[in-house]
Amino acid sequence: MEQLLDITYYHHSGFSAALDDTLLIFDYWTGEHGELPFPKRITPEILGRYREIVVFISHEHPDHMDPAVFEWRKDFPVTYIVSHDMPVGTRGKRMAPGDSLTVSENVKVRAFESTDLGVSFLVDLRGIKIFHAGDLNFWHWREESTLKEIEEAEQDFNQAVEPLKGEAIDVAFFPVDPRQGRLFDAGANTFILSVKPRLMIPMHFWGRAEIAVEFARRARCRETEILAMTRYGEQIRLQFEDDGYLTIHLLSAPEAVPVAEMPDVEAPQVNQADVNLQGYEEDDPFSETDLPIKLDE
Repeated sequence: MEQLLDITYYHHSGFSAALDDTLLIFDYWTGEHGELPFPKRITPEILGRYREIVVFISHEHPDHMDPAVFEWRKDFPVTYIVSHDMPVGTRGKRMAPGDSLTVSENVKVRAFESTDLGVSFLVDLRGIKIFHAGDLNFWHWREESTLKEIEEAEQDFNQAVEPLKGEAIDVAFFPVDPRQGRLFDAGANTFILSVKPRLMIPMHFWGRAEIAVEFARRARCRETEILAMTRYGEQIRLQFEDDGYLTIHLLSAPEAVPVAEMPDVEAPQVNQADVNLQGYEEDDPFSETDLPIKLDE
């Protein structure tokens, strides 16, 4: 039976995946300064289209958890699946690495390790397997970390990824964080080689659209297609055929939202068409431009 999965990118690590009357929402966040334009946010009109809504929060970092999501439960049938180290009271179900949970006949979830706070999620949506890494990554800063720190980070990452080997993952959302500098994509590349998801969508690129686009250009391989979704509200449709084929449909790109329509937002929307790598020095455009930065200024 053919299945059509619609994926929408919102901001940073925030995505949704919709199949028929079921909607999955991962690490939704509107931005530190509300960068996600109001027309591209999840609205009551969108939520009202679905009979089942499952919201995933991989951990409590502000860039992965928007308090607004907990308002949705007042009017809609929302189930919250969150990391084991988050206090949620009666609002959700907590999962630790190794836990399994059957949410409904349509949705089954397993939690895996992270190399930062929280967990990563592997969701079985009517046979379609969707992985959201949260902050699972090979976290190191090649220019600043010591050799011992790099080795320890690599060991932790490989250990966390090991249980995922052999999983037939259809879609994986995975970080490519430019703040790491050189080899910022080491974790994503290792994940591709080890797990071989059919489609990887980079995330957590802090508004640097060119990072995701360049990673997709040079890292795709026979086993894994990579698609950079960088514009607010951008959508794709995945068509799963009975014979195992997967077709990716690029739905019409959203129109740019003028800055004047976004109160209190200083930075304009990053558009994929505006990407230009010629301004970087040396052969590696990421060599000196992405040392760790302090976000809380």
